[in-house]
Amino acid sequence: MASAQDNRTPYLTRSLASDGIKNVFVNTSGGSISVNGGAQEPRIDVYIVGNNNQNLSKDEIKKRLDEDYTLDISVNNGELHATAKHKRNNINWRKGLSISFKVYVNKQASTNLNTSGGSISIDNLTGNQNFETSGGSLNVNQITGIIKGETSGGSINVSNSKQDITLTTSGGSITANNCQGKLKLETSGGSLKLDNLKGYINATTSGGSINGSNVDGELITGTSGGSVNLVGISGSLDASTSGGSMHAQMLRVSKYVKLESSAGHVNLTLPTGQGLDLDLRADRVSFDMPGNFNGEKSKDKVVGKLNGGGATVQVRGDNSITVSAK
Repeated sequence: MASAQDNRTPYLTRSLASDGIKNVFVNTSGGSISVNGGAQEPRIDVYIVGNNNQNLSKDEIKKRLDEDYTLDISVNNGELHATAKHKRNNINWRKGLSISFKVYVNKQASTNLNTSGGSISIDNLTGNQNFETSGGSLNVNQITGIIKGETSGGSINVSNSKQDITLTTSGGSITANNCQGKLKLETSGGSLKLDNLKGYINATTSGGSINGSNVDGELITGTSGGSVNLVGISGSLDASTSGGSMHAQMLRVSKYVKLESSAGHVNLTLPTGQGLDLDLRADRVSFDMPGNFNGEKSKDKVVGKLNGGGATVQVRGDNSITVSAK
């Protein structure tokens, strides 16, 4: 039989098959949490290892639990409550435990999850989701609903999800793929990777690069310390960087394009044949678009109407700007 520290072997399992779980509340002081919807066998599994993955017997784990921890699992009116916490503040860290939960419920369940030091994963759910960790990553997949997640020190990965998504990290990268709806993504110290998104997307970082492709809708993005590379963008775009170059490729402009770089070259490609109101300003401006242009062109400025005017294209750069046809 596998030992207790083997993550494939739960320390404890409780069936939830007859409980009709609608809401999942999990709080643990040092382990990871995962919630999976669409389960054929609803249950909660508890995994326990010693700190630093210490090899502990089941008896030793029980002894430490009884001495230093409170572990409660209860169900009431369709609400699952699972809590693991220290009984006192001055616990010996070397004798500490990492207590993790894996929850398998129906797809319609909502969650409220909190851990002080592990990752959180949610998958295949349609309810509203709230989750927070002080030191682990967030993984979100196949979620439909109002999603709010926060980590103080890990990366975020969200995919195949939609409706209303707000995810924040103080110190990791963010990857968003194949999502739609309203997305707000924020990191204080990592890169952004945005692919196959549709809707209203507000994604910012204070200290990393931004890469995006196949975004349709309204994209507002910015970084204080990296380059910006966006391809296959349709709709409206507001992008800025204080610490790198910028490349943006527009397939279609709906209302506006607004680009600003205070530290590098800006390269913008635009669709041909579309009416645009242009306002391009930098130390050097290179403008090479087919069509009928009326306005002012000089070394450091292009202001006027292309093909009779239309959507606003405003570009500001401290160095040079190149605007050309796709």
